[in-house]
Amino acid sequence: MKTKTKIHLVSLALVGVAAALTVLVYGKLPDPVPTHWNIHGEVDGWTPKPWGPFLLPLVMLAMSVMFMVLPWISPRRFEIEGFDGAYGWIVLSVQSMFLLFTGLAHLAGMGFDVDIGRTLSIAVGLLFMVMGNFMGKVTRNFFLGIRTPWTLANEEVWLRTHRFAGKAYVLAGFLFMVAGLLNVHRLALIPLIALMALIPSAYSFILYRRLEGEGRSA
Repeated sequence: MKTKTKIHLVSLALVGVAAALTVLVYGKLPDPVPTHWNIHGEVDGWTPKPWGPFLLPLVMLAMSVMFMVLPWISPRRFEIEGFDGAYGWIVLSVQSMFLLFTGLAHLAGMGFDVDIGRTLSIAVGLLFMVMGNFMGKVTRNFFLGIRTPWTLANEEVWLRTHRFAGKAYVLAGFLFMVAGLLNVHRLALIPLIALMALIPSAYSFILYRRLEGEGRSA
């Protein structure tokens, strides 16, 4: 069985687990159910049954379909074959995080005292660390990675930017987890998210200009 097929089967299996869990606790959930939390970890959005309890499983299903379709529609020279193993780990990490979200949302809906913000900080930090470990293996493609004009224009810029970004993601993920464990307020993490987005992009521009000066920009 091909790696991509295994990835998609496991992704769908995680969707099935989320759906089965929802069916199992459906009768114990209120109507409407909490489906959104603000930055302070307080519920500020509700969705009525029957859609509310199944909202996250449906999101997981949509993402699973998207993960299947994206490699199939990739243009030539932008295929995922060069990093299908890394792609699989990233896909399953994202789906696993949404499965965790589903479980937490159901517990909160049933009245359990769940610290959503703190738990999600730890989970998101772990996701960033996983993504960071595989970022350096991601080759040029049209949907995943640091897709700036400079990375897309130059293979060396792409590779070196993603190796750099991988280290940045691991560090940011570690800081997210520490913040969650220490219960640091989520507002303090906004600058960290901004830096994660901006620093690798700026690095790709600086690196491209340097290579351009050396006559290696193409």
